[in-house]
Amino acid sequence: MHKHTLMPLLLVAAALTASAQKPDPQEQAIRKLLQSTIMINQLYVDTINLESQVEDAIRGMLSKLDPHSSYTNAEETRRLNEPLQGNFEGIGVSFSMLDDTLVVNNPTPKGPSERAGILPGDRIVAVNDTAIAGVKMPRDAIMKRLRGPKDTKVRLKVVRPGVQKLLSFTIKRDKIPMESLDAAYMAAPGVGLIRFSSFAATTHAEVMKAFDRLRKEGMRSLIIDLQGNGGGYLGAAVELAGEFLRDGDRVVYTEGRDGVLVGNFFAQGLGAFTEGTLVVLIDEQSASASEILAGALQDQDRATIIGRRSFGKGLVQKPLPLDDGSMIRLTTQRYFTPSGRCIQKPYEKGNAREYSQDVIDRYNRGELTNADSIHFPDSLRRYTLREHRTVYGGGGIMPDIFVPLDTTRYTRDYRYCSARNYISEAHLRYINAHRKELARQWQSADAFLAGYTTPEELVQQVIDRAVQQDSLKVDSTMLERTRINIGTVLKALVARDLWELSQYFQVIYADDPMVLRAIQFIADDERRKH
Repeated sequence: MHKHTLMPLLLVAAALTASAQKPDPQEQAIRKLLQSTIMINQLYVDTINLESQVEDAIRGMLSKLDPHSSYTNAEETRRLNEPLQGNFEGIGVSFSMLDDTLVVNNPTPKGPSERAGILPGDRIVAVNDTAIAGVKMPRDAIMKRLRGPKDTKVRLKVVRPGVQKLLSFTIKRDKIPMESLDAAYMAAPGVGLIRFSSFAATTHAEVMKAFDRLRKEGMRSLIIDLQGNGGGYLGAAVELAGEFLRDGDRVVYTEGRDGVLVGNFFAQGLGAFTEGTLVVLIDEQSASASEILAGALQDQDRATIIGRRSFGKGLVQKPLPLDDGSMIRLTTQRYFTPSGRCIQKPYEKGNAREYSQDVIDRYNRGELTNADSIHFPDSLRRYTLREHRTVYGGGGIMPDIFVPLDTTRYTRDYRYCSARNYISEAHLRYINAHRKELARQWQSADAFLAGYTTPEELVQQVIDRAVQQDSLKVDSTMLERTRINIGTVLKALVARDLWELSQYFQVIYADDPMVLRAIQFIADDERRKH
């Protein structure tokens, strides 16, 4: 080996050795890691990508810890933060892919695309003279071309239905708001339903705006739908809890290493809805901030929790930014509900695979379909703070009223067509061909919801596509149920495209077992009070 090749390595190794004559174990481990990195980089027979090697080493160290400590590179960090920050920079369109072509569902209201004249149904075929249609470009690559810093410009080529020539647009990118609110509507007389998909920086403001509107529409009782809500910012959960609790009620607390109390969070006296029946819906995918909110409202005897045991993510990750824009999210604390229940479910360090299979294991044990399959040891028993009802720790929030997973609601053939996008493809073709006449025919969402029926021939197109494309053997005994499933989802998608996501959920939730159980509970509760 050449002397000049060895010199940098020898100098650094010597410096490391001389830096401490009697290093403690931590210093010794860090020195060992740094020495190994230098040796591999300078002596390995082939050239290596040092940045990639270091990232792999970081991921390797974190993989030996809990399932939620993680590393993301700069691009992954940016994408991860966007939904929680409540905005991103781009052209402002929601879109779907049809036959390898980007089809605009809707431009963001008052956003750059709407201002430039982009319409629903437009097909974007080129971005800055690069074709994106018919070239099997990955969705992420398309989004990367459309997004960019505020005030930068992007050139689009657009095919518009009914217009023969190719249209050109130059759009100046801007900040695009990302709402976490999915739906807010009157689910029954006097009963409002608010659903949101995450706990973002803007969630509290979005929910309160929807809350005020529903109250003007006669809302006396409220359903908060946290099904599938994976969480987000702790602060957003604490803010929302404060709207339903009394001033000074504890919402959540955290403990660090050796059980030391680190954080203590209380309701701040906002109190927009401290009276009136309150129901919270959770399922096995409700996690983190969802569990903080549900656990606080349950422990303080403010809400009735309906559904299935939540995910059980009660570990607090501290974001640790690195110089290149990458980030380590390191678990530093555990969440506890006001009664002292640890939200985090058990896990084995370094065994992320088994942890990720937990929901499947619950299903196999019968926990998602039968409440009797769920057992808690007495050591995990706790009591709510006002009415002293029994609740249990051990991971996740166990609902007050169990609603089993309805495994018969959707047929096998429906799930097959949905998984292969045959339903969404049929919808896109239908809405692009009939959007104007549908908008003329249905002047209001209420009229549409009450009177629209999905055309039978459209439903049949979906089934025929699966039969012709994949030789699907249709289950004739469940055919009528399959047709209802497909027709319902198609109606919901049309409602979403003509109006908003709220209308989508109004259609989907019309026969949702959990929502129906919540409405029934509220009706029974109001009868008891009167």
